[in-house]
Amino acid sequence: MQYPTTLTAILLIAFSQAVSAAVVDFEELTVYSGTSGIENGQPGGQFYNGDSGNGNNSNGWSSGGLYFSNSFDRSEFNGITYESWTGWAYSNVQNNLTPGFTNQYASFPGSGAGGSSNYAIAFAFPGDITYMNIDAGMEIAGLDISNTTYSYLALRDGVYGSKPFGGNTGNDPDLFTVTLSGYDAAGATGNQIGSVDFNLADFRAANNSLDYIVDAWTTLDLSALASARSIALSFTSTDAGQFGINTPTYVAIDNIRLTAVPEPNSLALLSLASWAMCARRRRSH
Repeated sequence: MQYPTTLTAILLIAFSQAVSAAVVDFEELTVYSGTSGIENGQPGGQFYNGDSGNGNNSNGWSSGGLYFSNSFDRSEFNGITYESWTGWAYSNVQNNLTPGFTNQYASFPGSGAGGSSNYAIAFAFPGDITYMNIDAGMEIAGLDISNTTYSYLALRDGVYGSKPFGGNTGNDPDLFTVTLSGYDAAGATGNQIGSVDFNLADFRAANNSLDYIVDAWTTLDLSALASARSIALSFTSTDAGQFGINTPTYVAIDNIRLTAVPEPNSLALLSLASWAMCARRRRSH
């Protein structure tokens, strides 16, 4: 039996409003604050680390309905200018060969997820909170995640006091994890509603051939944090000392998937249309 056009239209409208989704891929961001030059034969790229050109800045930045925390500091000591940042940066740097913090804005896969240009870098400095806020009416579903070049090469080879994972024998049960914690208020405040761990390197297997350092973009399910209004990132590592984690606490993020929270009116229309169709089907029988 063919249902009336009006009823079908109502059902389709309500359904489309209920399941609409978006992907934050950072491709629309075109304002950069620095350039990473060509090193080791690798192409460079550009990045934004919060340097607005007006000194210190803690305003953060936004993309696709998400707000990303950021703090940039420029200070001078004995005639020497120092710069530092924490939080989130975005980048299109492609270098996956140069070790050290001078290459801290590069994803190890060498591009964004799926070969795209832009991606985000999260850096959680001890004592600071690195977070993203999610607009009301949206829920987080998942994202793509990988190591940065800085972290990957430090995990593999050791750098600036960090150890190569597995140690000299390869038998050390090392683990490097990023934790994404959801909160019911902006700014990583309010009540924590849950958390999701992702192991960026895992050397705990009895068989060393199963040890790994993440070197490609991996999809991470965050549906357990769907109701979060903000998500904070933190890191743990077995390579730690009296001053904290020795492993560079960075991670690359791309393609953050969001779904729209259905409005009450949309749900009511969907329910009404479904009921009407069922009732008409019963009458037809």
